[in-house]
Amino acid sequence: MKGIVFTEFLEMVETKFGLEMVDYIVESSDLKSKGAYTSIGTYDFVEMLQLIGHLSEKTAIPAEKLIYEYGLYFFGYLETNYPHIFKQYNSPVAFLHSVEGHIHVQVRKIYPDAELPTFEVREIGPNQMEMIYHSKRALYKFAEALIRKTFDHYHEKCEIELKMIQSNGTEVKFMIQHD
Repeated sequence: MKGIVFTEFLEMVETKFGLEMVDYIVESSDLKSKGAYTSIGTYDFVEMLQLIGHLSEKTAIPAEKLIYEYGLYFFGYLETNYPHIFKQYNSPVAFLHSVEGHIHVQVRKIYPDAELPTFEVREIGPNQMEMIYHSKRALYKFAEALIRKTFDHYHEKCEIELKMIQSNGTEVKFMIQHD
């Protein structure tokens, strides 16, 4: 997993819970990296699971909710650092349709070894679409947050319903009703 995901996660933890919490989750985890992350490095996903798990235990916030909140936070990083990508599209639907064919292609240029989820996107009716998420990491709540923030970015409303295709979260259907 790319280091930027770790560095931004620890930034979120510091912002929302304080530096002491960052120290606690790093010290409580058995991290090969010792918690020293760089944005361009690559780290074992197991480390992220440990950090989230310890944060969940200490705060009594379910891990899924923390992952969702992190997705909301991470979207801010994307907006700040890659505004030109959002300017290329005039709607959240157009943006979401471009994830596989354009956005992930660009991410792979920057991070060639990035392991990204895949999405199948299709329109199913007026103001209705579905996205099928595939990832062995099962971070579908992170993806859900990014989808929601995409609609917010373009000042449109949406309702998202999830259907677990695989009970372990590695394949999830997002049914999206939008403006």
